[in-house]
Amino acid sequence: MLTVYIYQKCSTCRDAIKWLDARGIPYQIKAIRETPPSPAELKTALLAYGGDLRKLFNSSGIDYRALNLKDQLPTLGEADAFALLTQNGNLVKRPFLIGGGKALVGFKPDVWSSAFATA
Repeated sequence: MLTVYIYQKCSTCRDAIKWLDARGIPYQIKAIRETPPSPAELKTALLAYGGDLRKLFNSSGIDYRALNLKDQLPTLGEADAFALLTQNGNLVKRPFLIGGGKALVGFKPDVWSSAFATA
């Protein structure tokens, strides 16, 4: 079963849900702020994105800027990055989809179409 971590007020998250619904793809929703992805889920996504930690972070968010993560991220270890992400769902790039052999962060219809075409 796919899990999609979203923030209800995020239009990109709503677009991703509409995209899944239009294709009849089953999923469960989790509120990303209240229930951030687990370290194991983050690790799966990190591997899917070639080890690029930046891909997992919501770099346009207020919390990201307030913590000055742009400057810290290049030297931040995986464990420290996962600690930040699991403690503050606002830092996680959304939507965050995991499951069924897939890990997707953010919503780009062409990327999602490619990921689901290989299913």
